[in-house]
Amino acid sequence: MSKKVVTLGEIMLRLSTPDHQRFVQAESFDATYGGGEANVAVSLANYGLDAHFLTKLPDNPLGQSALNHLRRFGVRTDLISRGGSRLGVYFLEHGAAMRPSKVVYDRAHSSIAEANLSDFDLDAAFTDAAWFHFTGITPALGEKAATLTEQVLRKAKEYGVTVSVDLNYRKNLWTPEEAQRVMQPLMDYVDVCIGNEEDAEKTLGLKAGASDVAQGELELSGYQEVCRQLMDTYEFRYVTTSLRESRSASDNGWSALLYDGREFYHSRQYDIHIVDRVGGGDAFASGFIYGLLQAWQPKDALEFGVAASALKHTIPGDLNHAALEDVMALVQGDSSGRVQR
Repeated sequence: MSKKVVTLGEIMLRLSTPDHQRFVQAESFDATYGGGEANVAVSLANYGLDAHFLTKLPDNPLGQSALNHLRRFGVRTDLISRGGSRLGVYFLEHGAAMRPSKVVYDRAHSSIAEANLSDFDLDAAFTDAAWFHFTGITPALGEKAATLTEQVLRKAKEYGVTVSVDLNYRKNLWTPEEAQRVMQPLMDYVDVCIGNEEDAEKTLGLKAGASDVAQGELELSGYQEVCRQLMDTYEFRYVTTSLRESRSASDNGWSALLYDGREFYHSRQYDIHIVDRVGGGDAFASGFIYGLLQAWQPKDALEFGVAASALKHTIPGDLNHAALEDVMALVQGDSSGRVQR
């Protein structure tokens, strides 16, 4: 029987400009669906786990389309509540070279932002569950969403479920002061912390030494110090941070760092040419979670997560459609990109 994983969050309609056009140029948008925790659920279902997604969707055709999208990729949707005002939307302008990508949110008063604990059967959600994952995006949607997140976390711990967080700071949703007020208390429920240098600084007030991601520079000792601070403050089981060297919007260096309270492990670094970076962090989180659920050594789980994320950067859309065997092949060193026939 595959292990049961539960995620909580928002799935949105994604409207992106075609062919790297600017918003002001576009006369049409490419439509798909995505969102941090939904992306993780899809990846874990893709790897063969029993992935359940907790959210609330409007009882209209757009809500049904989002639900169908999750079902298409194997996510269990029986715990999803229906109702509320609307489906959240986000607009994406793909960057290239020195021009960054841009995101515009239209998600105020979405169904999940207005959801209550009574909308969900949490006992059904966490019965036989092995893992619960959330991100810093959901509590950023408003006070009701922040309260709901804490209530769900409390229930997960009642059932003895392992909890992971991807800190995921979004400056378009809240300020660092607001984020720290909400996120710091939630860390008491967390076993595995995932984030990057900006997430740790903005959501928890911890800074990665002299590193400057905007200049494509990484000072590993600075990240190690942040990991130590996280572990000392919150006593996580594992802390892992992705390490992105942003040489341009098109080309990045990509690796990750793991700390278990005793030793650090720095993964292999990949030089990636980006097709679509949205969902890259979710692909890393889900790969790392998958490896830990397989009882792999933590460093092997880290390598799997980094490889999964590197592959996601080559796939359009929010979701990582790299198969398990694709990721394993990359972990084992096959990065040639040669035609398979």
